[in-house]
Order: sequence, then C-alpha cells, then structure tokens
Amino acid sequence: MFGVPLSMKVSGAISMLYKVPLVLTAQPEGGYTVTSPIFPELITEGDSIDEAIGNVRDALAAVLEIYQDLGRPMPPVTQFDGVTGPVWLETLVSAP
Repeated sequence: MFGVPLSMKVSGAISMLYKVPLVLTAQPEGGYTVTSPIFPELITEGDSIDEAIGNVRDALAAVLEIYQDLGRPMPPVTQFDGVTGPVWLETLVSAP
C-alpha cells in the first residue's frame, strides 16, 4: 500500500496522507479545474474552490488504484514520513 498509515480517521476509516501539489485553474464558464504536475491522471473540478479541493480525495483515490493495478511506484515526492514534528502546509483560506 502507498503512503504512511497514521492514526488519522476520516469517515471512520484509517486514512493515508500524501504530499500532492495541486494546480487550480479558473474556468471561463465558471468553476475550477484541479490538476497535479506529478500526477497527470489526477483531474477533478468543482463549482467553487472548496468543492474542487473537496473532490481531490476521490480523484487521488482513483489515481492510487490505477498505480497499484499497474504496479507503478508513487513519485518519491509524495512520500510523507509521518507526523513527528511540524508539517508545512500551504492552503487557500477565505476570509471576510
């Protein structure tokens, strides 16, 4: 299995954490597309930034399944060594 298991539960199940760079692109018709420069197979979208980011988990799960089925290794940059100290996280936050 890919990733490092942590004692983090999401929806009652143990979840893996991955470092995944994301690119959000505003679409002319509205909404956002999310891609990743290290996972060309990861493509998702949403009507808002929050929805687009929320859809990344399902898109990444599909990519992980493809990689496992094909026996492809995960890019080394995605490896997360676990939470033993501070974790650098860049994210988008809306404020009034």
